[in-house]
Amino acid sequence: MSQRFTVSKSGGERRPSDIQGEVNQLFEGDDPPAQSENSTVNFSTYCIIVIKGDSNPKESSPFINSSDAAAEKSQQYDGKNMALFEEEMDTSPMVSSLLSSLANYSNLPQGSKEHEEAENNDGESSRKKPVKAPQLGTLMGVYMPCIQNIFGVILFLRMTWLVGIGGVIGTFVIVFICCSTTMLTAISMSAIATNGVVPAGGAYYMISRSLGPEFGGAVGICFYLGTTYAGAMYILGAIELLLIYIYPKAAIFPLEGLEGAEAEAALLNNMRVYGTILLTSMATVVFVGVKYVNKLALVFLACVILSILAVYAGVIKTAVDPPDFPVCLLGNRTLVWKTFDVCAKTVETANGTFTTQLWNMFCDSPLLNATCDKYFVENNLTQVQGIPGVMSGILAENMFGNYYEKGDLIARKYMDSVEEQDQPLTSSNRYVVADIASFFTLLVGIYFPSVTGIMAGSNRSGDLRDAQKSIPIGTIAAITTTSIVYMSSVFLFGACIEGVVLRDKFGEGVHGNLVIGTLAWPSPWVIVIGSFFSTCGAGLQSLTGAPRLLQAIAKDGIVPALRIFGHGKANGEPTWSLLLTACICESGILIASLDLVAPILSMFFLMCYMFVNLACALQTLLRTPNWRPRFKFYHWALSFLGMSLCLTLMFICSWYYAIVAMVIAGSIYKYIEFAGAEKEWGDGIRGLSLSAARYALMRLDEEPPHTKNWRPQLLVLVSTDSEQNVEQPRLLSLTNQLKAGKGLTIVGTALEGTYLENYSQTQKAEQALHKLMETEKVKGFCQVTVSSNMRDATSHLLQASGLGGLKHNAVLVSWPRNWKQGDDNQTWRNFIELVRETTAANLAMLVPKNISAFPSNGERFTEGHIDVWWIVHDGGMLMLLPFLLRQHKVWRKCRMRIFTVAQMDDNSIQMKKDLTTFLYHLRIDAMVEVVEMHDSDISAYTYEKTLVMEQRSQMLKKINLTKNEREREIQSITDSSRGSIRRKNPAAVTTQLSVTEEPPAATKEEKPEEESASSPVSPPAQVQLIHDNTTPASPATPATPLTPGEAAQSPGEQVQMTWTEKCDGEPDKPPGAATPGGAIKDIFNMKPEWENLNQFNVRRMHTALRLNEVIIKKSSEAKLVLLNMPGPPKNRTGDENYMEFLEVLTDGLNRVLLVRGGGREVITIYS
Repeated sequence: MSQRFTVSKSGGERRPSDIQGEVNQLFEGDDPPAQSENSTVNFSTYCIIVIKGDSNPKESSPFINSSDAAAEKSQQYDGKNMALFEEEMDTSPMVSSLLSSLANYSNLPQGSKEHEEAENNDGESSRKKPVKAPQLGTLMGVYMPCIQNIFGVILFLRMTWLVGIGGVIGTFVIVFICCSTTMLTAISMSAIATNGVVPAGGAYYMISRSLGPEFGGAVGICFYLGTTYAGAMYILGAIELLLIYIYPKAAIFPLEGLEGAEAEAALLNNMRVYGTILLTSMATVVFVGVKYVNKLALVFLACVILSILAVYAGVIKTAVDPPDFPVCLLGNRTLVWKTFDVCAKTVETANGTFTTQLWNMFCDSPLLNATCDKYFVENNLTQVQGIPGVMSGILAENMFGNYYEKGDLIARKYMDSVEEQDQPLTSSNRYVVADIASFFTLLVGIYFPSVTGIMAGSNRSGDLRDAQKSIPIGTIAAITTTSIVYMSSVFLFGACIEGVVLRDKFGEGVHGNLVIGTLAWPSPWVIVIGSFFSTCGAGLQSLTGAPRLLQAIAKDGIVPALRIFGHGKANGEPTWSLLLTACICESGILIASLDLVAPILSMFFLMCYMFVNLACALQTLLRTPNWRPRFKFYHWALSFLGMSLCLTLMFICSWYYAIVAMVIAGSIYKYIEFAGAEKEWGDGIRGLSLSAARYALMRLDEEPPHTKNWRPQLLVLVSTDSEQNVEQPRLLSLTNQLKAGKGLTIVGTALEGTYLENYSQTQKAEQALHKLMETEKVKGFCQVTVSSNMRDATSHLLQASGLGGLKHNAVLVSWPRNWKQGDDNQTWRNFIELVRETTAANLAMLVPKNISAFPSNGERFTEGHIDVWWIVHDGGMLMLLPFLLRQHKVWRKCRMRIFTVAQMDDNSIQMKKDLTTFLYHLRIDAMVEVVEMHDSDISAYTYEKTLVMEQRSQMLKKINLTKNEREREIQSITDSSRGSIRRKNPAAVTTQLSVTEEPPAATKEEKPEEESASSPVSPPAQVQLIHDNTTPASPATPATPLTPGEAAQSPGEQVQMTWTEKCDGEPDKPPGAATPGGAIKDIFNMKPEWENLNQFNVRRMHTALRLNEVIIKKSSEAKLVLLNMPGPPKNRTGDENYMEFLEVLTDGLNRVLLVRGGGREVITIYS
């Protein structure tokens, strides 16, 4: 525990109680009783009063006492340790005070537009009950929803038919291409989804934020239409299951006795009527109680999984005991087995030979001498097993495809039949016939919807516990699972089921059973009922999701015509969007054919997936600084391959549907782009190019770029020698290494004089800049400005560089070399003015120190660290710059470490946790360390260094010295200051003093110099002693000639000296420490000028020394140190000391990059 000791004269008349009373008065703010003027201080005897402190870290140091307002500000800005930064705390808050809100992305200063609007409009958010944190993991949040959406109606109703028509090889190729397309899309989607926080909105949100509102709106509407038509497809699938397999008698338009077109029309009308009824019912359910849809999702998912497991169980059973599903063939033609009982023409009984029901189908009477169909007479009936089993060897017969025209008979291959070529087909309703013309591209269009649904996980990102981890793993695992099921089912169906049964779309040859149901165990009804409920559930999910997607597009306002659909019920349910969705869905139901609706939604989904791949590829190639996906297993080539496959499949499925879909998307794109805008037409190619360039610049100039699009647009200020050669070529090497984020680069230099007289020098400097930019491979522009003085020339460069929106937002300038040894002070004065101008212009500033030590572009660091010392929040520049540097091959192998500073009252453990969370959301990999800097009193070394700085500044201002005389005077001051420190035994306890002063108010007059010089320094009223083993034992090189500090100090100052002592009252004496008495005598020999020091400078020097000490300890071996650059003092009186503070702050470091933010956020966690 830290304790205080008051050292005072001990006389015979004074009792300890009197001294205690004085001490109490001192700490209560009252002055102690005055002593006699003739009393002398006798140190032969003294007493020590122990007063236990309250451990308040914010207690002001006795030597830095100030007005109440200043004290409150000092407390607000973490005491003395951060005094260098306190003038800018209103714009750049301390990291420790901001970190907890940064880690929680919902409280970021800048984020997505939706979040900002919600924060602005929600004034009562603090009074709302807390929202329950999302708890869904990878399995239930992503994997299962994707499984439910991918497995669907096509697997149960069309998969066996696809295998029969396309053959095992052809169908496997289709499945492989489609699954590869969705896998590549999922990889691209995972990269986009992990590139920041993706709110609910799925593909629309990702594409609109990646490619802009035009692409986002066009693709979002395509995705909406695809989801809507998917609902129509699921409803049609459910009606097909109901009317054909579950309850055929429910048909309003009976099919009995109808053939050809009449039977087809009756079936379609039944589909339309029942589809409309089911759609109305589902829309009502969604309108009234969407929460019940979500609760039933697990039931529907269980139906899907049980149905698939029943199929696999049936396949295993066929190897041992194949089910009995016979198929009746007349010749090689498959008969519809519905109206007859036995597959025979006649039946022999004891009473004679009788004709069968099958006889009656082909003959005009049941008599044996009846007139029968010629094909029936000439061919025999054969009964084959529809499910011969996986060990039967039927796979060889089903390897290749069998494509049919509409109305063709489904015949068994490799089986003879007697028929005449010109013989007309009669009684076609007795045979199983092809209901549509089949070809390879049609099969692709019908199958592709069975692999859609991969966006289900990203659509639920707001409900996930860790979306950036769950979305890639869950989505890719679901696609892998479903792909394995689909590919295995192709082979299993081909190996287990007879070819004519596979090609029998509606199972007419197997007593009207669902074909996949004949394979299931224990009963076909498991598949029929399970698939019916799963299709109903998928239809409900589509009708739930599509209106919300349309509402999100409408609320964004990018399609003016859709704004009405952004409104809904009071609870936010999209009423108008649901109505439009039901109308569009009804148009799909009126088509009434699942085989015709499937290619339509395939178009829209393929277009959506194509743009997801395009977004990932473009962002990867452009290498935008915000493109930092946590998912690393992506590549632009994979995205382009996925995009090419999507485009190819669109035209393979249906070229006319593909053209229609692209026209719709293009029309929406143009409508969004030009809604309310005037069109401009140029004359010829040049006019078009100029118009495009002007349009782009005008668009850039309309508003500042979003945080996601921010990248360093550098103005690099270099100096040239008398031959106009660049003096700091490594500055352009650093520029090249920073330009992994692309963007604008302007390299500028300033010349002194007039433009007319220096025109040749200007051209020479420009050529030198061009040549160096080519050598360093810096792409950009160069600019040379001439003015009457260097200060104005640099200012003109800062103001006039760039054009419109293509302007710099950051300035890169080297630390002024040899600024201490200059003949005049103009070099560092120009630098400080440049710092002020960049701050006023809201530009970021990068200042590399020791630029000659920075690596060239040919060097490689094989290991090491880039250390970031994040002290104040500067908009994220300190986070972004190391990320950009590590994109370059020079720094690629370096690891990033982030240090932040915790004060006494900060919870360093929580700060580290918050900082780790924040970096996780930023997708930046870095080691995190929180360095604790506790308040400590100001050391003697700090006072001595500040004293040297101020004495030299005052002296050089008053005396006009020659150069040699100035250097001799500086050396004498240096020697005297070193001697003063050495007199205090370095091995002994390092002594610290802290000075409390009453700083003069702005209105007070300064004390006259003559009076200040002649008046004697009053002896200290109180003395305290402090031992601090962390203070440096020897001073560094003193500062350079500077100008005087602020106003002189007011009288009445108190000098106190304190030491820290153990609780037992024994002084903590380090090895070799002097006795307390000796230390006290030594302290009273110290310079009384310390009382008159500018305490603002003392505190700033204290900050610089403490920070430098910690940085040296942690980052001395780092390849590069990035550090917040404090701003110059707001009043210009302290300019001369600013450079010295920065020198002390960076002393002993090899490569330093001082960074000042531009007053805006440059990094965001959002996608």
